[in-house]
Amino acid sequence: MTVEDQQMGMLPEGSKRILGRSAQRLNILIGYAVANTIKTTLGPKGMDKMLVSDLGDIVITNDGATILDEMNVEHPAAKIMVEIAKTQDKEVGDGTTTSVVLAGYLLKNAGELLDQGIHPSSITNGYLLAAKKSGELLNKLAHKVSIEDKEKLNKIAGISMGSKSIGLGDSKDYLSELVVDAITMVAEKKPDGNYVVDTDLIKLEKKEGGSIKDTKHVKGVVIDKEFVHSGMAKTISNGKIALLECPLEIEKTETDAKIQITSPDQMKAFLDQEEKMLRDMVEKIKNKGANVVFCQKGIDELAQHFLAKAKISAVRRVKKSDLEKLARATGARIVSSLDDLAEEDLGKAGKIHEEKISGESMVFIEECESAKAVTLFLRASTEHVVNEVERAIVDAMGAVSSAIEDGSYVTGGGSIEIELANELRTYANEVGGREQLAVQAFAEALEIIPKTLAESTGMDAIDTLVALRTGHTKGEKSLGVSVHAGKNEDMEKLGVIEPTRVKKQAISSATEAATMVLRIDDIIASKGKSGGPQMPPGGMGGMGDM
Repeated sequence: MTVEDQQMGMLPEGSKRILGRSAQRLNILIGYAVANTIKTTLGPKGMDKMLVSDLGDIVITNDGATILDEMNVEHPAAKIMVEIAKTQDKEVGDGTTTSVVLAGYLLKNAGELLDQGIHPSSITNGYLLAAKKSGELLNKLAHKVSIEDKEKLNKIAGISMGSKSIGLGDSKDYLSELVVDAITMVAEKKPDGNYVVDTDLIKLEKKEGGSIKDTKHVKGVVIDKEFVHSGMAKTISNGKIALLECPLEIEKTETDAKIQITSPDQMKAFLDQEEKMLRDMVEKIKNKGANVVFCQKGIDELAQHFLAKAKISAVRRVKKSDLEKLARATGARIVSSLDDLAEEDLGKAGKIHEEKISGESMVFIEECESAKAVTLFLRASTEHVVNEVERAIVDAMGAVSSAIEDGSYVTGGGSIEIELANELRTYANEVGGREQLAVQAFAEALEIIPKTLAESTGMDAIDTLVALRTGHTKGEKSLGVSVHAGKNEDMEKLGVIEPTRVKKQAISSATEAATMVLRIDDIIASKGKSGGPQMPPGGMGGMGDM
């Protein structure tokens, strides 16, 4: 009996196992297949993917993270690639396609080195050295940008959302300005002079109908609710806002209780007492000077009537997250009990109004002084388009906030990748040994970005690469692929710039994922409870035949 047979004997019947070089080949093949699937979506001329779920829901996008998330892959190596996209999306909000494509080509090049008899440890060591050197080079090649430099920040936002289908036309510039305005409003300066941006303070509210140009930046909050009573004012100037976590209704006791009423007088007294309690609640709000109430819980119908009589407009069942944004936007304090409500707890807004949009009422809280929470109200003709606008805005928010926090950017259009590749080839000679081959393979993988941009534009990929390498060798560090002009141009002059952090994170995530996959020499799929193996032995669910 062989050692392998002995090892299989300890596993449940029906388990699958792939060993050694076969396991490495399979994982590399799957990783490369994932990269190839989304490679065509890279850049402003990238193509879209239509993803149809089991229920028939359709998603049309070229956002890398969304595509991989919707594809529902099954093979574990493919799931690692999905994790790269999720990490990139969470950390910087942009560059998901770049990170996955780079990881796929790092694996492909590693496979060629394995075929030459180079040990996986030598390859992973070389890749890690190249990634570290790339980080150092990015710091050296980066340019400075500040929060006051709106022009450069607008360009960063525009490049980030340029690959989305909404990037066609002049709507991209319009949306870029909205994103930069929103980010600069919520950015907070730290004692050391740097800025920190919490993108959660920017609420994205979307509604289909209208055009992309109807999208607007609200210096305040938009609530997808309506005022609770028809008698309440629909437009309030100089709003004084109370934010309540407590209900404006008579709460029922948690324990079982009975009230015994034996006469009509007692019944009337009981109802009068309930009415008095509700009237007192409204009186407390009125006495503090509030003319608008946002309540996280319910508001009794009788309380609604009293509020309307007191000329107080109210919204009920407001989400906790929206209450917190209202507090940041208006300066109000969220109150848990009406007895704690004080005049200084009230927030202020210049204008509060209810609007009917696409048949649904929404409340706009605008003109908030020094608002630290804002809303981007997204509009587009159909549900699919407005969803893609949202994805583009999220990417742009991530890119702009990264640029502001780090205070640096690099040139795009594949120029930074070519420059890194050139520098890494020189560095490979310093490394020596077998690791230098891995460093060279890393440099070659980086060049897939400008190569793919050239392919999506219809340019000759080989000629473009040769011309870029020659230009960068002569010192033209900003030379990259101008996808709109269909030729190589200076990216700095064109304003094609990206945050340094996007590139750093993409290289870091791709390297870690590739080295993790390369270290695997044994795949064991145990028998699941249903009787079948938990992992397909050589496929990737949801990806078809690649």
